[in-house]
Amino acid sequence: MADERLGVRTPFKSRIRIIHKSFGSVEAETKDISDSGVYLKLNQNPFPKIGDVIKAQVLDLPFGDAPLLQLQVVRTDESGLGLKFLR
Repeated sequence: MADERLGVRTPFKSRIRIIHKSFGSVEAETKDISDSGVYLKLNQNPFPKIGDVIKAQVLDLPFGDAPLLQLQVVRTDESGLGLKFLR
């Protein structure tokens, strides 16, 4: 599979809440982030499918709740999801 990533990945560990119709709301952990997306380590079945749109919110920020973002699933593997930020 070709690497279609647009930005450089930066290691980034944070708790994040994701919301999807297949499993409701669950917490996951980020592995890395770039200008165009984020990889989430996720131990959840079923995973959303490639192309699905999910909502996500970073947790534990010192200044209060982060905004709810929309992301699209662009890849899955046994450890988690690759997500693209939607604007």
